[in-house]
Amino acid sequence: MTVEPTPTTDLVTGLVIDGETVATTETIPVHDPSRPETVVGWAAAATPEDCEHAVAAAQRAFTGWAARSAPERAELVLAALGPLAGSAAARAELLTRENGKILGESQIDLAVFEGRSRVAAALAEGFESLTTLPAPPFDTRIHRVATGVVTVIVPFNWPLAILGASLPYALIAGNTAVVKPPPTAPLAMAETLRVLARGLPPGVLNVVTGRDDAVRPLLTDPRVQRVVFTGSTAGGRAVMSLASQSLAKVTLELGGNDPAILLDDVRLDESTAGALAAAAFMTTGQVCMAVKRVYVPRSRHAELVEAMGSALDGQRVGNGLDSGTTMGPMNTARQRDIVGEMLDQARAKGAEVREYGSVDEDAVAAGGHYLRPALVLDPAEDLRVVTEEQFGPALPILAYDDLDSLVERLNSEWSGLCSSVWSADLDRAAAVAAGLRTGTTWINQANASACDDRAPFGGFRQSGVDREMGPEGLLDFTETHVVTAPASA
Repeated sequence: MTVEPTPTTDLVTGLVIDGETVATTETIPVHDPSRPETVVGWAAAATPEDCEHAVAAAQRAFTGWAARSAPERAELVLAALGPLAGSAAARAELLTRENGKILGESQIDLAVFEGRSRVAAALAEGFESLTTLPAPPFDTRIHRVATGVVTVIVPFNWPLAILGASLPYALIAGNTAVVKPPPTAPLAMAETLRVLARGLPPGVLNVVTGRDDAVRPLLTDPRVQRVVFTGSTAGGRAVMSLASQSLAKVTLELGGNDPAILLDDVRLDESTAGALAAAAFMTTGQVCMAVKRVYVPRSRHAELVEAMGSALDGQRVGNGLDSGTTMGPMNTARQRDIVGEMLDQARAKGAEVREYGSVDEDAVAAGGHYLRPALVLDPAEDLRVVTEEQFGPALPILAYDDLDSLVERLNSEWSGLCSSVWSADLDRAAAVAAGLRTGTTWINQANASACDDRAPFGGFRQSGVDREMGPEGLLDFTETHVVTAPASA
């Protein structure tokens, strides 16, 4: 049964500046990817002046917030989460309507934000803000102090979960923040942060929505001391360039073309094929840490294709609010077309493309941004579907003959976010994993469901700068201040 979306065009989200909800003269419509003609709600369109006011509010709040201890700040952040429980169901539905992904994923998205906030808060008690070096001839103290005002920019795919990797860490470390939600899916985040900000001192958490040119001060204002951006590698370059105007530090979690390497002893049973399919096609493939390529020994290529095909045959593509849907639409028509172009190139160059599952007829009639999940069989290594991050439901399956040369080649590519090794021998898999130069390597699992939120996350090479989460993620939001005096006699 297909669920008819309830019109919500009366929803208008405002900015949050200095503890107040601020309306704007202009608003931006947010469309439903499953029914592109339907407006889900309207987001406030900030002006550059609005952004400057938000940064100023965060700057004013900084001294008082940073003066609190880390445990005090953690306690306030946890208390501010409390009122969110009553609106969780409505916000999850709103997220599906603006994002397109299935409702279950939206519910997890919201839960992960709160879970990551609690993990960050748990680090507060052990946070060492002072180290002493008392040996003569100096008496030196090394203080870890908050950086200042932080801008956080997140993408559409898992917006709250991704925000949870940085915002709570920034706040608990003593910083104040301005958050910019994603332009194509800002509503659920804006509603979440509006409630969260009410539980914090005014100005500690500010929220700004708007077009890229209008929100540029969030990157260039000299009062912004750190910029956290999650998105494409190209977007990361642009953010770094703008932030360099004031020499603000950057944390960049960028694109990944994440390989899964199957060893020759891998069990290609229903469980493994299902895990690979889930790791590749979660959120219609629109996840930075998703499996983007599968490398399999040539002797087992046909076996893998058959197993993956069986795992994908039952996929039902449609509206994310339909309980029978397993895969929603792409978030934008542009990204759907990019993936389609990759598949067309692969076909034109002689690769076999197999599509699986079915698309709901009502969904097709509504004009949604739909693609069926596809496997691209043994394409040439220079095709776009192999060299670029697809960020959609297209997965190349590539045969290899020599494991060592494959690992060496993968380690020299532009991407270095995540990887995975699949084998019946855990020790052997661990040995291969140790040789892969990516920020995270999983064994017999992959993607967000395998992410340990206690550990730092980020990428090598063009997949990122710095790390989020874990103790390192907390320290990254601090500066070292050294105070040295003559040693006492």
